[in-house]
Amino acid sequence: MTAAPQAARRERTGTPVQEAKPSPRRKRPFLSRLREDYPLLLMCAPVVILLAVFMYAPMLGNVIAWMDYSPYVGILGSDFVGWWNFQRVVADPRFWHAVSNTLIITGFQLLFFFPVPIAMAILLNSVLTRRVRTAIQSIVYLPHFFSWVIVVSIFQQILGGAGLVNQFLRSRGLEAVEVMTNPDTFLLLITSQQVWKDAGWGMIVFLAALSTVDRSQYEAAAVDGAGAWRRIWHVTLPALRPVIILLLILRLGDALTVGFEQLILQRDAVGAGAAEVLDTFVYYSGIVYGDWSYAAAAGLIKGTVSLILVLGANKIAHVFGEAGVYQR
Repeated sequence: MTAAPQAARRERTGTPVQEAKPSPRRKRPFLSRLREDYPLLLMCAPVVILLAVFMYAPMLGNVIAWMDYSPYVGILGSDFVGWWNFQRVVADPRFWHAVSNTLIITGFQLLFFFPVPIAMAILLNSVLTRRVRTAIQSIVYLPHFFSWVIVVSIFQQILGGAGLVNQFLRSRGLEAVEVMTNPDTFLLLITSQQVWKDAGWGMIVFLAALSTVDRSQYEAAAVDGAGAWRRIWHVTLPALRPVIILLLILRLGDALTVGFEQLILQRDAVGAGAAEVLDTFVYYSGIVYGDWSYAAAAGLIKGTVSLILVLGANKIAHVFGEAGVYQR
């Protein structure tokens, strides 16, 4: 029934006419959906199998955190000790020292590393031509593909005791500067390494987000009298906000995991006091010293806290109207 006859009928009778409700959509049978979607399921099957075998199945081994585990007798032959290993972890000052170092490194890198890719993306997007932008992108994100062994070696060749910087200083009669072995400057060192290696890759992510912005918004803002900084504040940053929040949530969930390879390669040079984080603490406790159950308990505590941080940050993102990592 169209809108006009309905209105005429209401005028004649004086009673409202209820519109017909659409019939509820029937749920299709499982076999019907399976026949239609089986190509997609076959495409996803290899990835699901790999995740199940190499990610989820090994999680079952975390049961050793509640045992006095020995690899010589296996899980079935090890004694069940309950929460004793967790009590040892919580009472161990070395664990809390590793937690403190981890949070300090994460906070410092979040403050001085996270904004760098954003600033680079805004600069390239608003100032340089397309050809120059493409060339700079290729140069700055290349270090992302280097392993940490190569990155640390490059910094060693430049800033080490026999590196280029100290050779130059000695040739001018100046005192050499200890950078690679100085615990006091280790935080600055690993942050600069992180910036050099991964800032270009992070810039690509933000440039991809900026590529979806309609150029007419910049033109309209310029017509309204907005300068360069106003356009960045009112057009560029709002376009980047969902990506920034998403990466912040992922970074917060990764707060207790800072570069294991990067730190373990330099741990002996500066000492455990400056370079010991949760990942290296778990590695040395379990692999090096053979206390497998203790290391598993420490790793489970770290994983549980990281999961809570991700869920909490995602909930806060929903409160502020952002999508976050996932939506209900």
